Amino acid sequence: MNWNKLTNESQLDAIKEESATQPVMIFKHSTRCSISSMALSRMERNWSDAAGIKPYYLDLIADRSVSNQVADVFGIQHESPQVLLIQNGTCVYDASHMGISFDSVKQAV
Repeated sequence: MNWNKLTNESQLDAIKEESATQPVMIFKHSTRCSISSMALSRMERNWSDAAGIKPYYLDLIADRSVSNQVADVFGIQHESPQVLLIQNGTCVYDASHMGISFDSVKQAV
């Protein structure tokens, strides 16, 4: 799985633009949380580039302000871990904790 790192609030505009031509997934990960580590591992094990979804990885500990901006820009409540699926500039699906799975993201596309 080839993650694109989300480290700057200015990237959110680019993500919204990208999502007009291909679905974009943002995975918000806490490096201090075992549930987050399990969700990340499960996502990586089951990932398929064939689904055509561009994946972004956001480290909540290192880039908390970016995480807050993600919640504001896409109108979702912050959770950790959390996955968001962005299409046409809008969050069309989000899940947290044990609800995070590649199959669920793929079905939401």
